[in-house]
Amino acid sequence: MKLRRDPFQAIADPTRRAILVLLASQTMTAGAIAANFDVARPTVSKHLQILGECDLVASTQQGREMIYELKVDKMKEIDLWLEQFKKIWEDRFDNLDAYLAKLQNENKNGKNRK
Repeated sequence: MKLRRDPFQAIADPTRRAILVLLASQTMTAGAIAANFDVARPTVSKHLQILGECDLVASTQQGREMIYELKVDKMKEIDLWLEQFKKIWEDRFDNLDAYLAKLQNENKNGKNRK
């Protein structure tokens, strides 16, 4: 049985987020990914293992190399979950914008009366 980890714990790590960004544009070998980081290749391999266990990346064997790619469908699930918070924050910023505009308008009207 393959261990499944929480994808939100996986993306909490900045190195794993950076790996996901790299894989968003192209498939890569572990060596090519590791070349982008100032850590040992086994460390990158461990990060890739965790991302695989979270189903965020997939790997396929090509000769002696493992090729890693982003699993877009799983990232969409995370995006959908985050979308609810985006809407909340957009509403709060809209309310703040309206309140600040009201204060500015009141301030202008107060100065015009003097």
